[in-house]
Amino acid sequence: MATAGKNLSTYNAAGVPSGAGLRLGLVVSAWNPGITGALRDGAMETLLKHGVSFRSIIEESVPGSFELPLGAQVLLENDGVDGVLCIGSVIRGETPHFEYVCQAVSKGIMDLNLKHSKPVVFCVLTDNSMEQAQDRSGGKHGNKGVECALALLRMCNLVKRRMT
Repeated sequence: MATAGKNLSTYNAAGVPSGAGLRLGLVVSAWNPGITGALRDGAMETLLKHGVSFRSIIEESVPGSFELPLGAQVLLENDGVDGVLCIGSVIRGETPHFEYVCQAVSKGIMDLNLKHSKPVVFCVLTDNSMEQAQDRSGGKHGNKGVECALALLRMCNLVKRRMT
């Protein structure tokens, strides 16, 4: 696992750009709510810690990870957000469903980045087991939501510096 020996919640706060003035979207999958809720909490805490106003965060729930790209697109096209964090969890089962969902979600999120020239960050755990998902959503490997919120802040900063 790529997170072995790494804590997803540990970072140098000195290098994180301020989120003050940003309007951000969080699209959270309702599937595996114990996992996605923990990821959302880690992301929200990180965004607030780095200056994003609570009132400037628009949060929407979608049924599952497959619906994350459309949820993000709706926020990008209707809510004037500077970027979106897509939060989900897909756990491998006994059928190829896992591969289809993961492939579709990652492609959909990538396409939105390029179409809108705004950051849409992939915060979707794609784990082999519930234990792995728990370990990466606040367990022994930290919280991927923290890491992805930092990526959103950094990418919003890049777009702001280079495209305005």
